[in-house]
Parts: sequence; structure tokens; C-alpha cells
Amino acid sequence: MPIVIRLDRELVEQKMTLTELSERIGITMANLSILKTGKAKAVRFSTLESICQALDCQPGDILEYVAEAADDVGGV
Repeated sequence: MPIVIRLDRELVEQKMTLTELSERIGITMANLSILKTGKAKAVRFSTLESICQALDCQPGDILEYVAEAADDVGGV
């Protein structure tokens, strides 16, 4: 998947645990864990806004586009 979640990196930089973030923004640990591990299929803007507010960061600090290699595209 070309969109990579960098929440773990931002948490380390802010010296914050996932538990603390969960408590601050009112989102369950389970849902944050799904996001953190890259297993989420979507993220609400309100969730992204809450995370950015709590971590004092920009969406681009959490989400990163990584292009797939040309030989991986289309299975050719």
C-alpha cells in the first residue's frame, strides 16, 4: 500500500504513548492500534484532526505516500 502511517514515529518524537494519546483524544486503543499498524482502510478527518492537535503536528507528519516499484504495479 503506497500510504504509510507514521504514527509510531510521531509518538516517539513527542515522547507520548499510544495509551496517553488514546486518553487525550477519546479514541480506543484498539482503533489507534489498527491505525498505527497500517491495517486501517480509512481514517476520518475528525480523527486525524484530533491526533494532530494532541501531537502538535501536521497530517503529513503522520501520513506518507511511498510510490510502489514499477515492477510491482500490475503484476507484470
